[in-house]
Amino acid sequence: MPFTNDQLQRYSRHIILQEVGAKGQRKLCEAKVLIIGAGGLGAPAALYLAAAGIGTIGIADADEVDLSNLQRQVIHTTPDVGKAKVLSAQETMNRINPEVTVKTYRTFVMADNIMELIADYDFILDGTDNFPAKFLINDACVLAGKPFSHAGIIRFKGQLMTYVPGQGPCYRCVFREPPPPDAVPTCKQAGVIGAMGGVIGSLQAMEAIKYILGKGDLLTGYLLTYDALKMDFRKIRLPRRDTCAVCGKSPTILAPFDYAQAVCELG
Repeated sequence: MPFTNDQLQRYSRHIILQEVGAKGQRKLCEAKVLIIGAGGLGAPAALYLAAAGIGTIGIADADEVDLSNLQRQVIHTTPDVGKAKVLSAQETMNRINPEVTVKTYRTFVMADNIMELIADYDFILDGTDNFPAKFLINDACVLAGKPFSHAGIIRFKGQLMTYVPGQGPCYRCVFREPPPPDAVPTCKQAGVIGAMGGVIGSLQAMEAIKYILGKGDLLTGYLLTYDALKMDFRKIRLPRRDTCAVCGKSPTILAPFDYAQAVCELG
């Protein structure tokens, strides 16, 4: 089906790009992306994916908007305090682009529901803020053969990597097990500069868009780190580990499972 005049105008800056064009924009409009976490990372990613015209965007989060969220979670506004984050996010995304289908999942993502949640999506964004959730998302995506973007932020620093099945290491190749609960500070103790979510969350959206378009180089096999105080980006090569418990040659993790919840990591 051809684009309407309104769609041609809305996506005109994409369509004139040689790397996108009408064919690429059609891919974006037919794509399905799931964002797990409507917080500091998921908020900017969701805004840009909606604006880009991603056809179906799922957003999973069990929390309600708190006043302390507004310093970095830019998809929510002051009148949204007390509202479910997924509903606040949905309303904002549809105000940006009414054509986007936003599916909301007001639930904790756990081992007993994650495989069903990710099943229908082309790409997954990990916007969570704790180690157990990050390992769960990694393991589920590897087992289901789903590409995903990992990211984390804390203080003035951020990091992200992309996993594509068969093309590089997974999160567990690099970070084998969650640290002990008392090994890292909590979000409230450590703090995070609000704009860091915008930087790293936007890069996650860019990874999803590049994957869907099949253009450019993804952060597959690399960890990108950012130090805002030094204005320093570093791209670190990551090896795939043959002994990885989930993506190695003889995996021992054959189904997702839940770790006991630890302190907040990088969200």
